[in-house]
Amino acid sequence: MFEAKALECVRDDRLLFSDLSFTLGQAEVLQIEGSNGSGKTSLLRIICGLRLPEAGQILWQGESVITNREDYYANMVYIGHLPCVKAELNVMENVRALLDTRSLSLDNEEIEAVLAKVGIATYEDVAAKALSSGQRRRILLAFVSLAQADMWILDEPLTALDVDGVALMESMILAHKAAGGSVIFTTHHGMQLDCEMRSIQLGHAARQQVEVMA
Repeated sequence: MFEAKALECVRDDRLLFSDLSFTLGQAEVLQIEGSNGSGKTSLLRIICGLRLPEAGQILWQGESVITNREDYYANMVYIGHLPCVKAELNVMENVRALLDTRSLSLDNEEIEAVLAKVGIATYEDVAAKALSSGQRRRILLAFVSLAQADMWILDEPLTALDVDGVALMESMILAHKAAGGSVIFTTHHGMQLDCEMRSIQLGHAARQQVEVMA
């Protein structure tokens, strides 16, 4: 479904990684690991098309995303490290604004059901500036649930979440995988996923391995 071929990334004249290749199929989970500054976020931004690699390419369904961009973006959703919510908008307005980026228009009832699922059911009319960091993060969890994307790309998705929020994120990933979806994520926190999960370690010698997390 997805393939990265011989990627190379340079930042501030420093080589972060090179000749990095991997694939992601349906119902697969891939964790990008590495120390601070090893290039985890840069790799996700390359995958999402937010920056170009110095070498290599990204393929979707066997075609370069440069020529297959519309189909790729219709099937992929990206959540960055910082919450992309607007302080002056309320929770419902923020979810709708995010859905607008995917040309999705959903009924209030459908959105409200997902807001309840992520634990902010009574905050529809509350401005984001009045929410905690964890509650703002839950707006993004609601968006991901509603995005109708086959592949989730998540940069530090556990940031600002409490214990219940972490468990929710983990259950969402497992449910997405069970439905045939795929996930690429980074995290500095422990992710307790009871499933087979591949990982890529960025650093001086990038390596790949398959783990079964219990």
